[in-house]
Amino acid sequence: MLIAGEKPQSLLFCREKNLERETWDGFRFGPQAAQEVFGVDAAHPIAQLEEMLPALMGNQPALFYAPGADAEWDARVMRWLNQVRAQSRVGISAPQDIHDIRSLLDEMRLVKDGHELEIMRRAAGISAKAHVRAMRATRPGRMEFEIEAELLYEFRRHGAQFPAYWPIVASGASACVLHYNENNARMEDGGLLLIDAGCELDGYASDITRTWPINGRFSGAQKDVYELVLAAQAAAIAATGPGASWDAPHEAAVRVLAQGMIDFGLCQGSLDKVIEAGDYKRFYMHRTGHWLGLDVHDAGEYKLDAKWRPLKEGMTLTVEPGCYIRAAEDVPEAYWNIGVRIEDDVLVTRDGCEVITAETPKSVAAIEALVGHE
Repeated sequence: MLIAGEKPQSLLFCREKNLERETWDGFRFGPQAAQEVFGVDAAHPIAQLEEMLPALMGNQPALFYAPGADAEWDARVMRWLNQVRAQSRVGISAPQDIHDIRSLLDEMRLVKDGHELEIMRRAAGISAKAHVRAMRATRPGRMEFEIEAELLYEFRRHGAQFPAYWPIVASGASACVLHYNENNARMEDGGLLLIDAGCELDGYASDITRTWPINGRFSGAQKDVYELVLAAQAAAIAATGPGASWDAPHEAAVRVLAQGMIDFGLCQGSLDKVIEAGDYKRFYMHRTGHWLGLDVHDAGEYKLDAKWRPLKEGMTLTVEPGCYIRAAEDVPEAYWNIGVRIEDDVLVTRDGCEVITAETPKSVAAIEALVGHE
């Protein structure tokens, strides 16, 4: 797809209609139908790209594309530019400026319209159902990959085309590994299960993390850590709204988590000292969220002019604090190998924010009522 000319015109290059190839590879729109279906001004066979691009570049002041994204495409663009430059004697000029179009597109992707939000809400609903299904299927002795299969089944059953990323199904000590995805261990009685999983629907990602006890009941220490992370998430969500700094939810979560770590004996000193020294990062080492949309870690800058950007109505992001306590001599044994993360998808609204994954249970009572009860 390209947009060209003094009077902008959208042009699509696609495969030609070919009934014989459709027998092998599936349906093709072809240029004529593609123009009608996708609403472009004109559509052409992809084979005409090499011939038409140099002509379309002629006498244009600037070229917008994604330099460096693909070496082969860079070579083609440079070849087309040189073909245009070779026509200077007949009065055809080549674009003088080349701009990286990604910065423009990334900004457009940050604020969602109503159509996009409708899809994202549906994706969130499907992912919520998958997490509930996983909770009900969890019990000691089952394998992590069995629970993974429950998630994937529920995604596809409700029409999602893909997982937005490969699910993390981490039990026991593996819940303290941020990007664990082996999903091949047996779930042991007394441990926690951390699941980070979301579906992709019509190109849009959802992203949910929940943590629950494998046997359906939190131990005292597990419950303490879980409720600490839940309180940190609540503080971060309360700090999310139009005009708030991107960093405000993270700062709010860190203050709650750091105080809890002090209370649990994991960190020593005053709250300000623990935060300033970064001592909390031993148990909470990642940021509190990321952009969400067409990618699970969607495009868009987090800072503008070296400052955290303000949030705007229509932006979508995750809010996902966690606490990961590995076994160590200086850690109280009751907290060994407790890993908790709670993540929701959040839309910035005119008056604050909306948690679009809110139907995914996360209170202690709601989780304990579901786990192991199919």
